[in-house]
Amino acid sequence: MHLKIRHRTEYRYETPVRYSIQELRLTPPQAAGQQIEKWRISTPIKATVSQDSFGNTCSVFVQEAPYTSMMLEAEGEVRTQDAFEYIDDPKAVSPYYLLQQTNLTEPSEEMLAYFKSALPKKPSVDEVLKLASAVQGAVKYVPGQTNFATTAAQSFAMKSGVCQDHAHIMLSLCRASGIPARYVSGYFFAEESPNLASHAWIDFCSDIEKGLWTSVDITHACLVDARHIRLAIGRDYYSAAPVKGVRSGGGGEELSASISIQKLP
Repeated sequence: MHLKIRHRTEYRYETPVRYSIQELRLTPPQAAGQQIEKWRISTPIKATVSQDSFGNTCSVFVQEAPYTSMMLEAEGEVRTQDAFEYIDDPKAVSPYYLLQQTNLTEPSEEMLAYFKSALPKKPSVDEVLKLASAVQGAVKYVPGQTNFATTAAQSFAMKSGVCQDHAHIMLSLCRASGIPARYVSGYFFAEESPNLASHAWIDFCSDIEKGLWTSVDITHACLVDARHIRLAIGRDYYSAAPVKGVRSGGGGEELSASISIQKLP
């Protein structure tokens, strides 16, 4: 597919923000299954661009003049095709590092007991997809009940969440089974479900020696395909977040975000 993507994020504040640092992971990589034809990011002031430890393109900018609103925009065109396997760059983060749980993925005893029969015995596609189906069946997709700070254990206890929560629970269970796994942030093209445009899934390491990873969408309990556009990878949502930052001042914050994905001829 040939897709045109536009991602706009706007912040408004009650009082002037005196100082802020923003970190953006809004640049999709050239990777198996996706070819970036054009892409640009618009920020209030010029950003410094670098690669983080996971190989994500990271744009950082600092604002020292007071402001009460801020607009960020990313847009471009991507050609996609079905692909669900990725081989790491030799300099990539070790898969063994991605066996470690984080605050967002730490499993509860109840979680481990509930999914005990579905935990993979080996890093095979069939076994991991079986676990994805079990997570999808146990945790219903319900927007608005969780946020970026909700942990896997909390979402599981509520038996509801969104793609981010599905991914955190899946990371938790894969790592508990001795399978390295990482969080993937990105976009999902579905004309009938525009609320899914901002999406998240996981990669699990199917061969540590080869650095081979397989991508699984837990919300749809399937391997990723031409509908998925990768943005960034990390240990969890926080290390792969498309937009994050810290600020001094501003008081209350109002955030509005919109993502449009259009299929081109």
